[in-house]
Parts: sequence; C-alpha cells; structure tokens
Amino acid sequence: MPIRPYPTLTEATRIWARIGLLSFGGPAGQIALMHRILVEEQRWLGEKRFLHALNYCMLLPGPEAMQLAVYIGWLMHRTLGGIIAGALFVLPGVVTIMALSWVYALYGNVGAVEALFFGLKAAVLAIVVQAVIRIGARVLHNGTMIAIAIASFIAIFGFAVPFPLIILVSGLIGFVGARAGMPAFRGSGGHGKVGAVQVDDADSLLGKESPGHTQVNRAYAFRVSAVFLILWLAPVALLFAALGPAHVFAQIAGFFSVMAVVTFGGAYAVLAYVAQEAVQNFGWLAPGEMLDGLGMAETTPGPLIMVTQFVGFMGAFRDAGGLSPLMAATLGGLLTTWVTFIPCFLWIFLGAPFIERLRDNKTLTAALTAITAAVVGVIGNLAVWFGLHVVFDEVRIVTALGLRLDMPVWSTLDIAAGALVIAALVAVLRFKVGTLPVLAGSALAGLVIRLSLGV
Repeated sequence: MPIRPYPTLTEATRIWARIGLLSFGGPAGQIALMHRILVEEQRWLGEKRFLHALNYCMLLPGPEAMQLAVYIGWLMHRTLGGIIAGALFVLPGVVTIMALSWVYALYGNVGAVEALFFGLKAAVLAIVVQAVIRIGARVLHNGTMIAIAIASFIAIFGFAVPFPLIILVSGLIGFVGARAGMPAFRGSGGHGKVGAVQVDDADSLLGKESPGHTQVNRAYAFRVSAVFLILWLAPVALLFAALGPAHVFAQIAGFFSVMAVVTFGGAYAVLAYVAQEAVQNFGWLAPGEMLDGLGMAETTPGPLIMVTQFVGFMGAFRDAGGLSPLMAATLGGLLTTWVTFIPCFLWIFLGAPFIERLRDNKTLTAALTAITAAVVGVIGNLAVWFGLHVVFDEVRIVTALGLRLDMPVWSTLDIAAGALVIAALVAVLRFKVGTLPVLAGSALAGLVIRLSLGV
C-alpha cells in the first residue's frame, strides 16, 4: 500500500478534530481509536513507534490517551502540532461536560432528570468493576503483585491512606525489587498489541528514523517547560495570594494541581483519590453526585478524567462567594480543567526529547508495574465505596482496631438500585455489552422504575 502524502498542519487539525469528537469509551477505547485512524488508516506512524509512545505516556501522571495525542501531534508537527492535538482531544469534553453540569445544577432535582441519573449510577458502578477485572488481568500475574493490590485496598479502604502515598510506596517497591533482580518484578507494565492491523515503522510517514526536531535539545526543553510551568502555576499562585488558601477557587487550583502530579494509574485510580478528597474532606459534592459526574464523563467524548471539571463546577456552585452560583461554578469548572490538563503538555514537551533514555528501562517498567498493581486495589476501593452509596441510602462510619470502615445501614437497602446494578454487571461482564449501550439502557431503566414507582 503506498504511503499517504505527509499531512499539512491544517489536514492534521481535521484528523485531530475527528478523533476528539469520536473519543468515547474511556482510555482503552480512545487508544484503540487513535491506533485505527493514525496507524491503520493514515499511516502516520508504525506499530512499534505507537507502542513506544504509549508506554512512555503510561509512565506519566495524568490521562495517557490525551498525552499520547499530544506526543503524536508533536512528532508530526512539532510543538504547535502537539498543542493542537491535545486541545482538540479535550475540547469536546470541556463543552459537553459544562453543558451537562449546567443542566444538572439547574434541573438535577427534577423527577425525570433525577431518574435518569439514578439509572446511570448502576451502569457506572458496573463499568468500574469491569475496570478492576481488566486491569487486574493485565498485571496481577504473581503473588507479589496480588499482595500489592490487596495491601493498597486495605490501606485506602480501612485506613484512608492518601492515594499519592500509596503510589509513592508501590513505585518504590517496584523500583527496589527490580534493582534487586527479584523475578516478580521482571514483567512489563506496558501495552501489547493494540489494533488488528500492524503497520511496520518503515511503511509509515515518519519511517524508522526520528525526525530532527525530536532529538535531545536541552535549551528547547527548558524553554518550553518554563512557559508551561508559568501557564500552570502562575494562576494558582495569584489565586492563593489574592483570595487566600481558604477560598474555593484557591482550594480547587491547589488540589487539582497536586492531582496532576500524583495521578498515576489511569482515570479510575484518579477518581478514587478525587472521591476521597472532594467528597469526604472538602465536601464539594455527595457520593451519589460523584457517580453522576462519572456518568456524564462516560457518555461524552474526551478523557474520562474530565469528570474533575464537574467536581470543580459543583464545588464552586455551592461556595460562590460574591458571584452568582452559575458564574462561580463555570469559572470553577474551567479552572479545574486548566490545572488538570496544562501539566500534560508540560510532561510531553519536557520529556519527549529524552524518551530514548527511557526506552526498555527495566527498573522504570517494574515501578510502573507495581504502581498498576496498587491501582487495582485503589479502584477496588472505589467500586466498593460507590457500591455502598448506590445500593444503600445511608452509610455509617465504624471505627475498630485502628480501622475506619464505611458500613451500610441495611434497613436503607434500595432494592431497585440493587437490581439495576446486578443487571448492569451481567450485561457488562457476562454478555460484554458496550459502555454506551449499558449506560443508555440503565438510564432508561432508571427512568421507567422511578416513574412506575411514582418517585
């Protein structure tokens, strides 16, 4: 098959806009979409280069699919290409989540809207359970990895150990284990084959050799790093200085900036951290509302981590200060998105020129594998936590022997919610129904149930 002509920046922009509008289904679906369009259809790059870029993005905090788009955009058309690719990957989600957040804030208590979200919660819980199983099957190949997963679950569920500390410790365990030559840490945490069609690097537009602009250039790396550091941290510093650390905008900017640095392990692991902090510590929203936001992110294009925009929106909506609630909420949501995604550009533009130094680095791969194992336990905690708040109307905290456990109040069991959860789990796990059909079916079932019960 002849190689297509090298795309102009305008032509590439149209491709990235198409990817952004079609990027449903979470990171796995988005990565598969990019592989189909960029490798199989357009042949911009080959299989090995695509997987090398993807495995590098897995080493970074933040959404790997969005960072992969930035990386490939940078490979093709330098820094501007990376900015365009990343922005167009995120923009559809920004717009749709913002629109849905307005609807939720204005009409969330209206019967029909509430009923739809009642059904969505069941589907989201089933999808989170599916994520635990899928990631666990990829990484839990020996007793050591299983032990790390179990320990991380106990740490966060029973002792409320902060997510960043779990990631730090698990990464250190993997690093030390690899340095010591332990067999349990010799596995790879990267991806294997992604698509059905494999394209050799030599048959792609980029070919086997790296473009000249991708070579290590320390001056370039530090210049672009300085620009994106200023874009990221200057607004945060100004908010703290002008409004004080107790203001909701300063809290949003500070918390999600920290999140951008420590969120290894994918979107569901991030959500466990966000739920722990935003719901339990900051009180920005209730557990059920966190599930509603995740339902929005699952049904709209863009990174799944876009749910954080909804969190920031609701936090500012309920603590508007001198602004109107919707104005404060809109600013809070956009601020959240800014400090969540600007660092993603920084990680790529700073690290990509040095990527060859990370290639086949066994200790870094082992650290990633251990982190991914810990993430299985963290997402398991998220599934249990969500499940308790979906199926029971009331959950109480019990402390015993140093443990702090969320326990259901059995008299508040919601039988309809439980039945919806079981149906969604069967659809996802037994019949392999896709994400969007499960979400749509569950929402419709929730509407029917609530209307038939007159709730």
